Amino acid sequence: MLEKVPGSQRIMVGEDKGYDTRDFVTTCREMNVTPHVARRQWSIVDKRTTRHDGYQISQRIRKRIEEIFGWLKTVGGGRKLRYKGLERNQLWAELTTAAYNLVRLAKLMATYAI
Repeated sequence: MLEKVPGSQRIMVGEDKGYDTRDFVTTCREMNVTPHVARRQWSIVDKRTTRHDGYQISQRIRKRIEEIFGWLKTVGGGRKLRYKGLERNQLWAELTTAAYNLVRLAKLMATYAI
């Protein structure tokens, strides 16, 4: 999918620890893509990437996004599909995401009400 991104400027892609492999990182660099991969203990991602402020910012944003998927799986019951058909499962995903947003909004309102 990275090949389909238009333009010739360098782009960044954020991934989890599973993508911290030599093949993925070198392929990204050959494609003019900066891999913002979560690092393992012995990581292939070096200081060329991690020294920049953008790397730390993308890791914080990635964590926020991963928390949403974690909530959808545990609280929202999204470990497996419950319905037959794309439309019904799409509706389930939209309603569950809306429920997450309502829970998050309620927590935000409570912090500002103090």
